[in-house]
Amino acid sequence: MSDQNRTSQVDSTPSSSLTSPLPQAVMLDAASLGDGMDFSQLQAGVNGLICHEATQPDEVVERLTGVPIVLVNKVRLEAHHLTQLPELELIAVMATGTNNVDIAAAEAQGIRVMNVNAYGTASVAQHTWMLLLALAGRLASYQTDVAEGDWQRSATFCLMHRPVIQLAGKHLVIVGKGELGSAVGKLGEAFGMRVTFAARPGSEPTAERPSVASLLPEADAISLHCPLTPETRHLIDETALSQLKPGALLVNCARGGIIDESAALEALKSGRLGGLAVDSLPVEPPKEGHELLSALADMRRDQSKALNLIVTPHNAWISQEARQNMLNLSLANIDTYLRNKASGENLKQGK
Repeated sequence: MSDQNRTSQVDSTPSSSLTSPLPQAVMLDAASLGDGMDFSQLQAGVNGLICHEATQPDEVVERLTGVPIVLVNKVRLEAHHLTQLPELELIAVMATGTNNVDIAAAEAQGIRVMNVNAYGTASVAQHTWMLLLALAGRLASYQTDVAEGDWQRSATFCLMHRPVIQLAGKHLVIVGKGELGSAVGKLGEAFGMRVTFAARPGSEPTAERPSVASLLPEADAISLHCPLTPETRHLIDETALSQLKPGALLVNCARGGIIDESAALEALKSGRLGGLAVDSLPVEPPKEGHELLSALADMRRDQSKALNLIVTPHNAWISQEARQNMLNLSLANIDTYLRNKASGENLKQGK
């Protein structure tokens, strides 16, 4: 695809010179926001914004040379990029997670990194509960049974060969008590569940927020809403899974890598884990042969291999409302940075 097709000049104010002036801001991966976005507020708030649909690693430096502000969703900004961009002042990450930015390198150069929070709380909480309800009701498997004619051939009026869990009265353990975890917890209470928030991994547990390890044997369902950090990487590993209450449901709408997927798949096959649903994987898009995706493919070919397994393609956040809010909050971050810069306040450090 040519560069002309992959970029658009949002602010097309003509220049009197033969060479276009450097833009105030560049967006590296506009395609990651999806269709139907309203850029009018961003256009009004940022001079000379240039949007690239996608950016390859070897295109980063060329596109950001001389540019003070970059908007980015998933393109990686590594130390070797940043050291070649002395004019860069602000990295506006159009997401909550900043794993794609070398934060230490940015701080070393005095580059401000700002992310967005709570842009898709309602959408992600809704998606989390869609997954939890689908696991509890064995939705995917029963839908396949119906599609393959099992109901039509049934000797009774219904199918009930796959156990269904009533969530009311069960214990929901949530890891992460930010906007998302709190929203999921409120929905859990509305469903009549007993909700407990685990202590932040790496922090001291309290009576109100016990450790994750202490909650595993009594949890009927676990929902993950914490960032991926050294403390949370493989938080749910083989050891943790062995301590789970048999038949517990596990949902990850946080980050890939918090669950040891190999261990989780084995726990699902053995019956220790009653259901597994994930909305993100450590590498995205995933490579061919990823074990969870291979298990799904095996299930399609042979229902005797059916597992209570759901994988969604990192789309908990993609409602139109959430995506637009993310863009608007990114603009608000840029506006905050520019206003404070104009007033002389030093905003170049920190996140």
